[in-house]
Amino acid sequence: MNAPKRSRTNIKGLLEYISRYMKRGPIAVNRICMYDGETVMFHYKDKRNNNQQETVTMTVEEFIGALVRHIHEPNFKTIRRYGIYSRRLRTLMKKVLVVFQKMIKKMLVNVMEMTRTKSWSERIIEEFGEDPLKCSECGEYYECLGMSVRKNGRLRIKYAKNEDARAYMRLENMKIESKKFEIDYEEEKKKAFEEVRFDWEKQRQIYMSDMWQYGADSN
Repeated sequence: MNAPKRSRTNIKGLLEYISRYMKRGPIAVNRICMYDGETVMFHYKDKRNNNQQETVTMTVEEFIGALVRHIHEPNFKTIRRYGIYSRRLRTLMKKVLVVFQKMIKKMLVNVMEMTRTKSWSERIIEEFGEDPLKCSECGEYYECLGMSVRKNGRLRIKYAKNEDARAYMRLENMKIESKKFEIDYEEEKKKAFEEVRFDWEKQRQIYMSDMWQYGADSN
């Protein structure tokens, strides 16, 4: 095969040309313009002349002879391995490839770890040096079973790890709401009592001022 010299700077184009040459025959059927049993007329692009289209007419014997030249000898290898693909270096390159893959995997793991979003507990550990999920008394770790938030004045379960946790949180929310209701009721009752309570000290001062005023008028 004669690869065009000017395309050797275009690696992608050269590889495409070689791939087409290896995959199919030396000439495509659609390039044959005429065949009358004795002569064959076909066209091709001349790589040496800026891909200009040329037309050639041959006898059947000449055409077959031109095609036969592209038939390889038995056991002739059309592709040979060089460099890292060489058979001589195959064992060594396998070992190099294993080491290289381990290095790349380690680098990817480090990048993923650096770009991973840290949890609130991890950020607290980095900031204060203490694990908020570890009990300071017994050393055991807390487990987050759920979370409740107040919405429209009432506690709502935002997250529950499982159904047992959800049932427990629902019961605790009812207890908290009941206790809060009692506290709010006592506060409102106390506030109302303060508003209507008879202020004896104030009434005494008013009464005494009236009495002094009455005594002054009598004299």
